[in-house]
Amino acid sequence: MRKHSILRNKRAIVGIEAAIVLIAFVVIASALAYVVINMGFFSAQKAKDTISQGVSEATSALQLDGSVIAKTNTTAYAQYLAFPVKLSVGKAELDLNNNTVVVSVYSGDMALLDIYNGSTANDTIDLDTVLQSVGADTAEFVIYNSDNDSVLELNEKAFLVINLGTGHELASYSKVKIEVRTSQGAALTVERQIPGGLPEEGYVDLG
Repeated sequence: MRKHSILRNKRAIVGIEAAIVLIAFVVIASALAYVVINMGFFSAQKAKDTISQGVSEATSALQLDGSVIAKTNTTAYAQYLAFPVKLSVGKAELDLNNNTVVVSVYSGDMALLDIYNGSTANDTIDLDTVLQSVGADTAEFVIYNSDNDSVLELNEKAFLVINLGTGHELASYSKVKIEVRTSQGAALTVERQIPGGLPEEGYVDLG
């Protein structure tokens, strides 16, 4: 009788040990499953962030918001260029500080590299006054509705104004490419052809 009791006790202990081992396996399996699922979520989030960043870098933070205007000098060459820009869809703000923007102009064998000279807040509606305020061989952003800082925000508009200076003016039928690189996204590229029959000291809509 005592022998049978001892056997039953041994079986009970073995049963408890087996249950403990089983529970341990279940806990370990749950922990591993949690790690795998967590890694899956993490990888999915990283992939989403990478795709989002790639799309952001592939699109420009600025977009053209109207026509490109040229102003000719006394010899009927296009010396000034100006066009309006706005923030691209999905952008809340963009710093236009002269340390974060690069503007270059290309035409035939002429290339003006990194001529950006910063931004100004200005509500002047006379374009000729704005053009005359920009130095030779330089480009500036003029921000309208501004709160007097260099950051272009959703409710603000800006004109990029370029003074090609003496010796870099554009003749009739020449092609010009303007490249604006900012701290976010791809460069904004604007290409136009100067029409023939340019007037002296007049404005020309380049489209």
